[in-house]
Amino acid sequence: MTKKTVRTSATRMVGAAIAVLALAAVTACSSGMETVSPDSGAAAGPKDGPLTIAFLQKQGDQQYFIDEANGAKEAAQAAGDVTINAVDLGTDSNKAISEVEAAIAQQVDGIIIVVPDQQIGPQVIQLAKDAGIPIMAADDTIEDASGNAAPFSGFDGTSMGEKVGAEAARLYEAAGWTAANTRILSAYKQDLTVCQQRVDGAKSAFTEAVADGPEVIDVGTDNSATDAQDKAGAVITANAGVTNWVVWGCNDESETGVVTALQNSGVAADNIIGVGLGAYLTCKDWKAGQQTGNKAALFISGVEVGKAAANSMIDLLRNGTALPPQSIANTEIVDASNWEAKGVVCT
Repeated sequence: MTKKTVRTSATRMVGAAIAVLALAAVTACSSGMETVSPDSGAAAGPKDGPLTIAFLQKQGDQQYFIDEANGAKEAAQAAGDVTINAVDLGTDSNKAISEVEAAIAQQVDGIIIVVPDQQIGPQVIQLAKDAGIPIMAADDTIEDASGNAAPFSGFDGTSMGEKVGAEAARLYEAAGWTAANTRILSAYKQDLTVCQQRVDGAKSAFTEAVADGPEVIDVGTDNSATDAQDKAGAVITANAGVTNWVVWGCNDESETGVVTALQNSGVAADNIIGVGLGAYLTCKDWKAGQQTGNKAALFISGVEVGKAAANSMIDLLRNGTALPPQSIANTEIVDASNWEAKGVVCT
């Protein structure tokens, strides 16, 4: 066999191999097989048949997160042949990681996660990426090891805080209070980015609206009402000479917990301006017709966030539509006069 003949035979063999690979690729696409990009964890093409999406949530017993899971389930029901597996992670980061691993082992089609701690973001993103399963964050943003943010469904934390702060400033000025006899209690989980954004936004808007306003006292909480109430007690005792109090926080739990602590310590409802963030707890006093320090709240709909997250994931899996970098839900201030008309769910 001559050198020319060898080269010709090799060329034919390479060409045949390429043809086989091309045919295999076409067959895979036409049969509905799913191609996954290891870089994005996103499906490159549509997937037929039933879908299962893991919805892993911190503090899943809180009303907001219950509403969020229900919203995701509503979206799944509307889409048809989609199952949402909601899991309560509590505040346990180890459980969050193990539940991501369990979801991968169950071969779910997608993962939506509300992390108990943003520091586990790189780990859970990498786990999903290695498994070829798309993942997105809800409520709390997460990033991979390179600082790239995962797709996100939730709220603009700074904007939320600004609305709370502006309403608190409006009520403060209407009450005719002064900085000398007033303090602001700002209650939040201090290592959570979205909480920092919210309370910073509230402080910024209040300061912009009120010249020479009251001192702001930060109260670190785990974002539960019980912890906020407990932590606020020492602050209230240390400021026994204060007459009036403005209260805001990262969520309804933090704000209502502080308001409860104030009222339990003997501060009258008329001397408290509490502006919640959520409205799902502040509304309870309004529903009962009680005199309360909870004067207003920013209404955030967990249902809408859950729907948005689930619809984005379903659209990716069904149609190959890329997950949007951010899906931001609307918010608005409500009070005792209009919370029902605005659609607040108060259980």
